[in-house]
Amino acid sequence: MTARVILGIESSCDETSAALVRVAGESLQVLACNTASQDELHAEYRGVVPEIASRAHLDRIIPVVRSACAEARVSLQQLAGVAVGHRPGLIGSLLVGVSAAKSLAWGLNVPFVGVDHVLAHLIAGLLDHPPLVWPAIGLVASGGHTSLFRMQSPLDIALIGATIDDAAGEAFDKGAAILGIGYPGGASLDAVAEAGDAARIPLPITRLPSLDFSFSGVKTALALAAKNPEHAHRTADLAASFRRVIIAQVLRNLGRALDEYPAATVLVGGGVAANRLLRRDAAALCLERGVALRIADPRWCTDNAAMIAGAGALRIDRGECDGWDMTAQPLSALARGRRGPQARIQ
Repeated sequence: MTARVILGIESSCDETSAALVRVAGESLQVLACNTASQDELHAEYRGVVPEIASRAHLDRIIPVVRSACAEARVSLQQLAGVAVGHRPGLIGSLLVGVSAAKSLAWGLNVPFVGVDHVLAHLIAGLLDHPPLVWPAIGLVASGGHTSLFRMQSPLDIALIGATIDDAAGEAFDKGAAILGIGYPGGASLDAVAEAGDAARIPLPITRLPSLDFSFSGVKTALALAAKNPEHAHRTADLAASFRRVIIAQVLRNLGRALDEYPAATVLVGGGVAANRLLRRDAAALCLERGVALRIADPRWCTDNAAMIAGAGALRIDRGECDGWDMTAQPLSALARGRRGPQARIQ
C-alpha cells in the first residue's frame, strides 16, 4: 500500500486553511495544518460579513499553503493531488479556495477533487486514528448543519435526519447573543454554561416524531426567559439550561438512530462536537449502547483544511478526479433530501 500526500484547502466561511495529509487506505495522517482566523475582522459585527471574508481569503490563501508545506517539509512537487472544500458556504469565500486549488493542481498536473464540507466534518474523526469499524451512524453538528447519516464506509453515506430550521451551532450563537455573551458565541456559551445549574431555569425540549431536529422553539424560550426579571444576573444558569436542552435533543435523536439503524460506531464531527456536554453525554450514550465512539479531536471540529485533505485523499486514493468545470456551490449535496438513494460523493 503506497502512501501519498494530498494538499487540502478550506475557505468556506471565515477560516483560511491549508493542510497536508498522508493517505494509505483509510489511514489518514495529518502532516501539517495552518489556519488563519478572521475572528478579529468580524467581532464588531457579531457575525461573518461575506465581503470582508472573501477579501481576507485573497490575502491569506497563498501564505497558509506555503506555511503548511514548510511545516510538513513537503514541496509542492511531492503532492499527489489537491482537494478543496467547494460546498456549502459563502460563495465568494468558496471561489477563492476553489480557484487557488485548481491553479495548483493544473500547474502540478495532479488530480483535483472537490469536497463537500459536511462530509469533511465526518472524516475529521478519522484523522490521526486507526480505521474504524463500519457501519456507523454519523452526526454532523455545526453552525450550518445538524444532520444524521447512515454510513457503510467513509464515502458511502445516506441522510437519515436533519434540522428543519436552525442548526445546533447557529442556535448556540444566537443564544449567546441573547445572553450578551462574547463572540464567537458557541464556544463562549459552552464556557459560561460550565459554571451554571441547568435545572434552575428549565427550558422545553423539542420532540419531533422523526429523526429531524428543530431548535428555533428553544431559542424563543430562552429569549423569553432572559427577559424575566427573576432571572436577572443568572446568565450562567440560562446558558446551562439552553445548552442542556439542545444537546439532549441531539443525543435523543442519535439514540433513536442507533435503534433504527444498528451500527458498530458513532462518528461525530462539526464545531458543536467540541462542546463539552456533547462530548460527555455522547460518550455515556455509546458506553450504554455498547458501540464505539469516534468524535473529532477539538482541533478538527471547527473549519479546517485537514478534514478537507482527508476526505479528498480518500476520493483520490480510489482513483477519482473532478473536471476543471467543477465550481463552488452554496449548498451541500448531502444535507438535503429525505431518506432517498445513498449519496454519491462527488
